[in-house]
Amino acid sequence: GARPLLVLFRALSTQGRGHSIWGQNRGVLQTPTALLHSQQGHIFEKLRICSMPRFVRFMQKTLTIKKNPEVVVTDLRFGTIPVRLFQPKALTSSPRRGILFYHGGGTVFGSLDSYHNLCSFLARETDSVVLSVGYRLLPEHHYPVVFTDCLNASIHFLKALKTYGVDPSKVVACGESIGGGMVALIMQALVGRTDLPQIRAQVLIYPTVQAINFQLPSFQQNQNVPFLPLDFMITCACKYLAIDLSWKEAMLKGACIPPGFWKKYRKWLSSDNLPRRFRSKLQQPETLAPFNEAAYLETKHIFDVENAPIIADDEVIAQLPEAFLVSCEMDILRDDTLLYKKRLEDQGVRVTWYHMEDGFHGCAVLFDQKLFSFPCSVSLANAVVSYIKGI
Repeated sequence: GARPLLVLFRALSTQGRGHSIWGQNRGVLQTPTALLHSQQGHIFEKLRICSMPRFVRFMQKTLTIKKNPEVVVTDLRFGTIPVRLFQPKALTSSPRRGILFYHGGGTVFGSLDSYHNLCSFLARETDSVVLSVGYRLLPEHHYPVVFTDCLNASIHFLKALKTYGVDPSKVVACGESIGGGMVALIMQALVGRTDLPQIRAQVLIYPTVQAINFQLPSFQQNQNVPFLPLDFMITCACKYLAIDLSWKEAMLKGACIPPGFWKKYRKWLSSDNLPRRFRSKLQQPETLAPFNEAAYLETKHIFDVENAPIIADDEVIAQLPEAFLVSCEMDILRDDTLLYKKRLEDQGVRVTWYHMEDGFHGCAVLFDQKLFSFPCSVSLANAVVSYIKGI
């Protein structure tokens, strides 16, 4: 159940604390094996051999990928961007649905391999052609590389749908965590593009849609819950956006938020917009620290729409395709999902919402991982399949 799992996660999150540029919390990965790799990576980082993220990504390459005899898998490159194509083997007399998939991992972890089983499952169960995008990661690549890689790969795919046997009227964009945030950004970037097929629907699995308000209830309730504790998340955000880590505290307390900005955008960013059952009397109220102009100047790109799709203009939001949003109770990004849900609905976008009481951040990547595949991982995958097959 959800509560015992939460107790386990909070126990894990207190283990192995130390010092690193990647945060003090070590319970950030998916399995005991991955946790060990994280610990080893921190040792190598302290010895100045290599960074922790680079070591973990190297170890991820040793993961066993499940081969599905019903799906043909092809590794390709769109320019410099590695992508992986999943095509059902069964013959068909008509073009198939297409799915663009952007993996999660906080711009630090995640790969084509680590989401291979999930993408293969989506291709088989929905009878779709799936394109998984292997965008470039930290520490070598910073903003806006993830966005531009995903956007460029998506445009390339959309221009070549006939080559891959895809029906131009049945393309779905799907992403998890930071990949879900990329879905939001790419859908907005494609608004008004008449030279490309229109995306039929968007699937956002516990997406990150802002790095402005870190005082939402879910940030307070789940700040030490693996696999995305708050300190690790904000460290990844700072690293990707090239913000010095000394400004983390100002970001957490809202000292970098200009009063005029908060007055204008609190209607979309404040916990006041959350359903009542997700707000607790025990939580600390949102209270911005006194405005720090220096902090603002060093972090001001967090207020760009390219990093906060939730603050896009109403005219853009209203033109987005229908959406399927997944939220998890034990996830610091739960409230991001709920706020973006309301943002879409307020502009007349059709939204289907799937909330998992026993869900936690990162459960999608654990799909079909045998011993470590939680029931919520299977439920999430099946819910996405059901939605896609129904459109």
